[in-house]
Amino acid sequence: CQWVGLLSVFTMGHTSLEKIISLQRNPANIRNLCILAHVDHGKTTLADCLVASNGIISSRLAGKLRYLDSREDEQIRGITMKSSAISLHYSHGDQEYLLNLIDSPGHVDFSSEVSTAVRLCDGAVVVVDAVEGVCPQTQVVLRQAWLENIRPVLVINKIDRLVVELKLTSQEAYTHLKKILEQVNAVTGTLFTSKVLEERAGKEEEEEKEGEKSSGDQVYDWSAGLEEVDDSHLYFSPDQGNVVFASAIDGWGFSIQHFAHIYSERMGIKKEVLLKTLWGDFYLSMKAKRIMKGAQAKGKKPLFVQLVLDNIWSLYDAVVIRRDKEKVEKVVTSLGVKVMARDSRHSDPKVLLSAICSQWLPVSQAVLSMVCEKLPSPLEMAAERVEKLMSVGARRFDSLPEQTQHLKTAFLQCSSEENAPVIVFVSKMFAVDAKALPQHRQRGVLLKVKQYLFSQSSHQEALCVLTIRRISACGLLASALYLVLTSSEEEAKETFVAFARVYSGVVRKGQRVFVLGPKYDPAQSLSTLPEGCSASDDVSEIPHLSRCSMENLYLLMGRELEELQEVPAGNVLGIGGLEEFVLKSATLSTSPACPPFTPLNFEATPIVRVAIEPKHPSEMPKLVRGMRLLNQADPCAEVLIQETGEHVLVTAGEVHLQRCLDDLRERFAKIEISASEPIIPFRETVVRPPKVDMVNEELGKQQKVAIIHQVKEEASQGRSSDTLHLDSSGLVTLTTPNRLATVGVRAIPLPQEATRLLESSSEVIRTLEQVNMSLREGKSLDISVRSLEAISDLKAQLESLLQGRKWRNAVERIWAFGPRRYGPNILLNSVEGYQRPSVWQCLSRGDKASEATALRDFDNSVVSGFQLAALSGPMCEEPLMGVCFSVERWDVQSAAPPQRQDSVEEDSTRHEATVESNVEGSSETRRPEVAASSDCYGPVSGQLIAAVKEACRHAFQAQPQRLMAAMYTCEIMATADVLGRVYGVLGKREGRVLHEEMKEGTDMFTIKAVLPVAESFGFADEIRKRTSGLASPQLVFSHWEVISSDPYWVPTTEEEYLHFGEKADSENQALKYMNAVRRRKGLYVEEKIVEHAEKQRTLGKNK
Repeated sequence: CQWVGLLSVFTMGHTSLEKIISLQRNPANIRNLCILAHVDHGKTTLADCLVASNGIISSRLAGKLRYLDSREDEQIRGITMKSSAISLHYSHGDQEYLLNLIDSPGHVDFSSEVSTAVRLCDGAVVVVDAVEGVCPQTQVVLRQAWLENIRPVLVINKIDRLVVELKLTSQEAYTHLKKILEQVNAVTGTLFTSKVLEERAGKEEEEEKEGEKSSGDQVYDWSAGLEEVDDSHLYFSPDQGNVVFASAIDGWGFSIQHFAHIYSERMGIKKEVLLKTLWGDFYLSMKAKRIMKGAQAKGKKPLFVQLVLDNIWSLYDAVVIRRDKEKVEKVVTSLGVKVMARDSRHSDPKVLLSAICSQWLPVSQAVLSMVCEKLPSPLEMAAERVEKLMSVGARRFDSLPEQTQHLKTAFLQCSSEENAPVIVFVSKMFAVDAKALPQHRQRGVLLKVKQYLFSQSSHQEALCVLTIRRISACGLLASALYLVLTSSEEEAKETFVAFARVYSGVVRKGQRVFVLGPKYDPAQSLSTLPEGCSASDDVSEIPHLSRCSMENLYLLMGRELEELQEVPAGNVLGIGGLEEFVLKSATLSTSPACPPFTPLNFEATPIVRVAIEPKHPSEMPKLVRGMRLLNQADPCAEVLIQETGEHVLVTAGEVHLQRCLDDLRERFAKIEISASEPIIPFRETVVRPPKVDMVNEELGKQQKVAIIHQVKEEASQGRSSDTLHLDSSGLVTLTTPNRLATVGVRAIPLPQEATRLLESSSEVIRTLEQVNMSLREGKSLDISVRSLEAISDLKAQLESLLQGRKWRNAVERIWAFGPRRYGPNILLNSVEGYQRPSVWQCLSRGDKASEATALRDFDNSVVSGFQLAALSGPMCEEPLMGVCFSVERWDVQSAAPPQRQDSVEEDSTRHEATVESNVEGSSETRRPEVAASSDCYGPVSGQLIAAVKEACRHAFQAQPQRLMAAMYTCEIMATADVLGRVYGVLGKREGRVLHEEMKEGTDMFTIKAVLPVAESFGFADEIRKRTSGLASPQLVFSHWEVISSDPYWVPTTEEEYLHFGEKADSENQALKYMNAVRRRKGLYVEEKIVEHAEKQRTLGKNK
């Protein structure tokens, strides 16, 4: 009976397309919301219940079908991997609402999909498992909602587990639920406190500036500012109506309001009183017939337990635990619900329970009414959120052009007037089979389905007739059914649909709009374009601005798309025909004054790399095209072509990698591919000379010096030449081949805290570099106060971390950051007599003294050499991290004839205006003699770049070298009986347990550990196998950690010889990693290969 089952799933819901189109025109009654939670907390099951309320799927299949998980691998794995949207209709009171619901993944590998969903919404339903409570990903999604300024409401799901699994009493369950609420509110409180303290710090700085100007007595205020701010509306509390208690799998859920309404009618108590007292320390005094306070102190049952939980517990007791038919009948009669005979006779008691609860306390009604009452409509968008969306990078909102600032009112009004500018944000592109598009639905489908069905064997004839009747009843979906039943021979073509939201104006099919790139500057285009210019006008080219036509508009209905002619402001929609213009996300507008929106906040960092190649080399063009499509379809995946020519795919984790490879094989490239072993990223660094040897014996001073000298002598003997000199202090002096330039460089390890600060401040350093570039080019750039504050904070923090004699005045002497000008390494200017402009010059633009200094010739060559050295270190060509290169000598000699000496000296006083100078030009025009004398070697600048790079590499090798491994933070929830196995797997894979704690009221332990990324592949599967599925890890990239062992270590002390032997061939973790990387990159690997091994013969048995 498979076809009939199929049809019952695909039968069209109660809400017609016309109804949804009419509801789209009233933004006050639109709610754009997403469902956020940790993995396996029940988001998709809850979404099923909400979808079933519209009749799109059968309520019996809710929770089993997982309608919004449309991918095959989502159904197999049982987790959501992408954001899916569906529009629902809900009548609440006398109002009708349109709910644009987006279901998002909970797995950490797909947290980028959560970011794409959150940007398009005004509110979020945060789902928390009643047993597991607040988990790592719950905290992440709450932070994402906070960063995007969207309002959350809470659903505590899986309450049935408290009864059936944990077997808690109703009183214990109440205490447990209170703790979960406290945990969620603690996360919200932390986010709120940090925001208030930031604002407070900003105000204090302003007041200090004003205080300096105005003389008078200083008044000190030591309050944090938290006392004045009202935060009561932020927290989740059942009496505020923003919490629903539910069991989505059993189809029930309720809010306090529901029970307050029931009991106000039955008991004659005012509804307002019940709303305030149903949750909290209140009890019902039967003697006084009043609600009293102090239930806990007097040992009484709280009102919530007495009136709410006891009823639910007794229902579970009768139906599931004891299966008491008589009691069930009484309950059914008292509740006034109708139960079908087949449900009451069913062998699974959960079927009967679901039938009763879905009528008594329907979860969809509880959640949707809370959404309509508590979540904002598009008209209620906060002005702060609008300014945040429109202020990109270093620009502040009030520095934007006046026309751009006027667009803020269009945002806030969410107007659908004819003259309102169209503003649309595309958060991601998703791939759809071209045949699934509504405009490609084939005509005469019903006839084809009839032909197909009647071509089956004769005994199916009766079924065929029934099936055709049912198809006729839902003609809209006959084509979808046809696609399911028949597999077309012709190759399916993938097309892209943009997942977007209209913030202002009305989007119409075929409308022309501007596509604004992330670097688009509205001020530049407004000065170039004529006033009143539209996207359909033929005007001159503007950087980062293109035009496109929105060919098709779609209503997103989960697994289906419905075609629309126009979409008013405030709605979520799909847009076809943008694949040539939008890569992953973009801003579209009819006004060139509109700025691009701020980039999405991605929590997961892509860290897992694999090299991909086709099985048959002739199919390489198909692979290239497939990878391009995959890059567009996945918000987090990155596709690179390395210097070696390898095609590399970078993903967020193992599950994400598997999904991307499956997509490449089956959807985008449609060829057989082979993926390499994961390419593990490492970093190279230097450390301070060790104080103990490998057997933890303290090194004596003479011995220690002897070892360092021995190592350095060996190194210098191997590398000494007439152009290179390495002294005992670690200073490397290198002369260029044409003998015109000499540089002296020393490598110094940065303190760990400073390295972490530089790594976390990459965006600030990038902004700083951008500002310095503009200043060197003589351009003015308006920087937001926030960016300036961030830069000055970075400088202050660096000054506090770089203390001591060797770091004296180091922050002011910073020459550049690297690699790529914003990495965690520093180039320091220690050249005597060279005062170059400070990298912090944007903080002191008012000072004339700071502007007087200028750059020396070839300054940029030194920076370029440092950037190259920092990008690939000498150990295994991996980027450097936490290294400071101090340039202590930089001489450029002139090879000019004596008569031209004066002119050369005069010439050498010229200064470069910009860093990005024309190198060849400078070598030809400024130093003609130098250029002439170095024809056989090439330009001076090129030699200087190479010399600085080599000097940095040799200086690096003169210090104790170490590898740094990428580390995952691993959170594992496991029961007590499998803890030992979890520890066993962690120990085997070089993991380190940080702490473990028991969740109160459960037998679950939360273990927090760190694990090298290199050892993480297959970790989740192994843990699940060893613990029989009772433990599952969440891996999130955390930090870089120095591997303590020296990859080049050889025994030098007597104790080390005794312990490790002369060969010292025991396992060296760092050497193993380093050789693996060198082997993969085709570099020389020093290892002994046994070619002709002989079998060992023992004296006892001469075999």
